[in-house]
Amino acid sequence: MASCVLIVEDNPTNLKLASEVLENAGFRVIRAVDSEQAQLALRQERPDLILMDIALPGMDGLALTRRLRADPSFGTIPIVALTAFAMKGDDQKALEAGCSGYITKPIQVRELAGQVRSFLLSTVQPRKAP
Repeated sequence: MASCVLIVEDNPTNLKLASEVLENAGFRVIRAVDSEQAQLALRQERPDLILMDIALPGMDGLALTRRLRADPSFGTIPIVALTAFAMKGDDQKALEAGCSGYITKPIQVRELAGQVRSFLLSTVQPRKAP
């Protein structure tokens, strides 16, 4: 059975690109454009991994990550920050919020599926995607 990834991304182009890359690699993808949609999707289905944009309208991705980490039913799902923020310390903020790691945007199309597989296989140590 294909792994399921919830992508939370407010930019339609980025959402479409990431979704298509992962679907073409055999993943099942659920899409959400903001924290509210993500929470609705999570009530209906439990993904194997969440790709979380940090800069979302309304509740940002770090706040949603903290909320999910506080809920035992979502506490073990790997959450990977998908972010254009690549300044020194931004990775630490994502990890402190509860992310398992992070992938910087713009995404590398040829690497995204492998990065997601890597996080699915080993989320014990928080880290940046290879």
